[in-house]
Amino acid sequence: MTEPRIGTVWTAPELVPTQPSVVAIGVFDGVHVGHRATLSTARRLADERGCRAVALTFDPHPARVVAPSTAPLLLMTPQRRARTIIGEQGFDGVLLLPFDDDRARQAPEAFVRELLLGQLGAVEVVVGRGFRFGHRAGGTCDTLREVGEPAGMHVTAVDLVHDEAVLSSTRIRQLVAEGVVELATGALGRPFILDGTVIDGDRRGRTIGFPTANLAVDDTLVQPAIGVYAGRLLVGGEALPAVINIGRRPTFGPGEVLVEVHCLDWSGDLYGREVAVTFEHSLRGEVKFDGVDALVAQISADVAQARALLV
Repeated sequence: MTEPRIGTVWTAPELVPTQPSVVAIGVFDGVHVGHRATLSTARRLADERGCRAVALTFDPHPARVVAPSTAPLLLMTPQRRARTIIGEQGFDGVLLLPFDDDRARQAPEAFVRELLLGQLGAVEVVVGRGFRFGHRAGGTCDTLREVGEPAGMHVTAVDLVHDEAVLSSTRIRQLVAEGVVELATGALGRPFILDGTVIDGDRRGRTIGFPTANLAVDDTLVQPAIGVYAGRLLVGGEALPAVINIGRRPTFGPGEVLVEVHCLDWSGDLYGREVAVTFEHSLRGEVKFDGVDALVAQISADVAQARALLV
């Protein structure tokens, strides 16, 4: 059996050791099934050449700098994106390239010479066929070839493996935001995962027999629609079956939207810990109950349904 690669995440170009590399470039938000055509091609070419495979992605999303009013909510934190590319695609490293006004103004030719050829030692670059980069998105695959090939950098443009209208980060964000998590799973190739930090709550769940972990979530991330879901809490190497509620808890009066996770058959202190939650099945929408007894009965039914689906 081949040992899994243990890759490195770099947060600045100068941290990347310069050595021959096959470089896959893209935002790769969600690292979905469509992205894998680019990533798997880069990994294969790196193996054939006997050099490292590096993914170059961006933090923050370029749209947050060049067009903040239209910037999308993201499917993943940059850190999870990097870990997913390493863990699922076997990359040797991921550069989370800081994207700011200076980077947005950088000429495409300088991006190729200084970053790809100079810092990363790119002998091959793999991108989607419609890839654009540099100032005012003026760089194309042709630019990569014109600047890079005389210096020995080959360019591979990869076609999408699915219809872009059906399989894209934009479409998957829409599915998640609508709460259609089962379809999002198919497009991602894995359940949607939401990262967060466990914070102190009002502990009302504990008083009715269903203690929950309340999650503080980065406001740059897309969240599933208000409702109740079955999934898993990922913490400390464990994947704990759980019922997840996203909502305002209308039975107790209107409030802000909360992400609350009740683990099945488990209890412990999670306050302050970084965790993640998978969303695997949509159970129901949010309901205002006549009282606590009706709420407890419904949560019991939710737990039973989640147990049947997950355990």
